Amino acid sequence: MKLDFVGGDPNSPDDKCPAVYVDPETGDFYFQGKTVKDPVLLAEISRHSPIGADETVVCLASRMKAIIAEAAAGTYEAGRVGHGPVSIRDMIRGARHSAVHLETRDTYDPTHPAFQDFLNGGSGRYDRSGWTETVRAAVERGVRIRRARVISEPVSDYIRWEHMITDENVAAGEEVRWLPRRRAFDLMLPGSDFWMFDGRVVCFNFNAGSGEDTGEEEFSIEPDLVTRCVAIFEQVWERAVPHAQYQPR
Repeated sequence: MKLDFVGGDPNSPDDKCPAVYVDPETGDFYFQGKTVKDPVLLAEISRHSPIGADETVVCLASRMKAIIAEAAAGTYEAGRVGHGPVSIRDMIRGARHSAVHLETRDTYDPTHPAFQDFLNGGSGRYDRSGWTETVRAAVERGVRIRRARVISEPVSDYIRWEHMITDENVAAGEEVRWLPRRRAFDLMLPGSDFWMFDGRVVCFNFNAGSGEDTGEEEFSIEPDLVTRCVAIFEQVWERAVPHAQYQPR
């Protein structure tokens, strides 16, 4: 399914949202905005039109009237694009109560300078403050962040390096566990790693055969898919060994 992007709120950071879309085939409108949770507002809306179990109410600022009018009149230029999908850090900043990450590879970026330094006998450390500060801020406002890694044993040099620098993840507030692949043989693991936010949005990320991140991502809120991802992560998490107790071999 492909939607036409009509426009985003010019006053929001990076114009990422709210936004208005149109289905070019059906002419249906899609509005991306803040979910309304004020009980007084919801009661007033329900007084005129009951809110169904499969419905939600979103708010778009009055400054977006021109964009909404363009969508309704069909006068927007075809081919407009937004600023692209939000980053994982953006999603963590917007998470309300949870973010989980499943990793299933034994190598990710073998050319990483810090990994090469580690192989050459160096510290293998590098500046990760951008990530750890994002995690720390989320944890401080009540978001639980968990990372589960399914790994082969004997472990690869890359995993040995990752394990060494994971103390920084833990210090920032992440919970990290490791599951040897031999103990995961009967779990139906997905074909790629994924992040999941608040148990409702899943983001699959794809890697090249050599391990490097391709930059390709696939977001979904499809209930059945999200439910399967919740189940597989929790199965892995239950079997995995907490970071403090796992020693690579």
